[in-house]
Amino acid sequence: MSVRPSACPGLLRIVQAKDGGICRIKLPCGRLSAAQARAVAAAASAHASGLIEATNRSNLQIRGVRAGAEQALIEALLAAGLGADTPGADDVRNLMVSPLAGLDTSAPVDTSPLADQLLALLQGKPKFHALSPKFALLLDGGEAMAMLEHPHDIWLAAMGRGEDALFAFGLAGCPPQSIGDAPALAAVRRAQVPALVEALLDLFLELATPEQTRMRHLLAGHPEGDLLLRLQQRLDRPLLPAGDWRRPAPQAFAHLGINGQRHVGGAPALGRLDSAQLTALAELADAQGDGSLRLTPWQSVLLPNSRNPDACLRAIRNLGLTTDAREPLARLIACTGSAGCAKGLADTKADALALAPLLPAGAVAHLSGCPRSCAAAHVAPLTLLAAGPGRYDLYQRGGAGFGRLLARDLSIQEAGEWLAASPDTWSSPK
Repeated sequence: MSVRPSACPGLLRIVQAKDGGICRIKLPCGRLSAAQARAVAAAASAHASGLIEATNRSNLQIRGVRAGAEQALIEALLAAGLGADTPGADDVRNLMVSPLAGLDTSAPVDTSPLADQLLALLQGKPKFHALSPKFALLLDGGEAMAMLEHPHDIWLAAMGRGEDALFAFGLAGCPPQSIGDAPALAAVRRAQVPALVEALLDLFLELATPEQTRMRHLLAGHPEGDLLLRLQQRLDRPLLPAGDWRRPAPQAFAHLGINGQRHVGGAPALGRLDSAQLTALAELADAQGDGSLRLTPWQSVLLPNSRNPDACLRAIRNLGLTTDAREPLARLIACTGSAGCAKGLADTKADALALAPLLPAGAVAHLSGCPRSCAAAHVAPLTLLAAGPGRYDLYQRGGAGFGRLLARDLSIQEAGEWLAASPDTWSSPK
């Protein structure tokens, strides 16, 4: 079994960190069965530390894989059906959809069948296995629960309803929501979406140099207008104008609590589950739901189609998961930090737990151990960027990078006091 080298973990490629190996399991559209969840929990206990992380791309990763246990872990996960059809396809299953895709009856389009087509395209065409493990696509059906802030190499979003819906698309960005956002490049009919994606991927692979691994790199040397002309030559139908279309805003914190009267979500503290919690969630999915779980890009878990949502919500809370946006841990993001990452300058997980009781109601913050911002693919309203052990620079979203620098070299206590004394820096609309 040949696995290409990369710094990104995968199911077949376990990457070493300070706290042991990391095995990342890419879940198709964030979905796994209860049986698969039990298999992940058992494998994490048998071959690793038992620590499992929900990622910001709706995947799971096992931390602390023990030296010498890598192959046994991989085989256990493959036996549970968690791998791609071919080894080369494991890296490229980076398609994000709403956790409520196919479940949100108010959504203009059920993207599930289209998502299956795109995943089959990515996995079934060996030429696409050359894409970077970070190359990512977004397929948005207009659901009320949607992550729209993560930039994607290719994004597609429904502009209408049903089978005749148009899909707007763009490159190296996000669907526009507000005045000033980069507009969609064009639109295609729903039936043309797979052909559009295939043509875009072909075009990228033909034009990109080995150093240009992401669409933003290609755009630096090829204007969007040039790419659109080349793209149109590969399609048998004309691209359609998207005009000034903007995507309606999704519901904030819709991944927590009861959604749509029967889908129940909870977030493990700072995205981390232990094997016992994941096993219990699997049992709950069988007993109270439809036998499945859905991971979300907010590092949380959704139990769809609960037969008793209130009882399910209580059970999730009893497992230690957060189910209410008013809880501080629902509004904190933290990377692995220095406890598990050699690049981390501070123990961000521990510091986030210390910040939680100090976090003002309504404030949303991201603690990052270094400038790579691994835990948040988007720019958070507030970012505490580690400057050293227990010390952080505070930024407010807006402008380049993490945004506007508000204060330097704060302790966690000082950061909490600073935020409490300056609500105008984070409570106003951004």
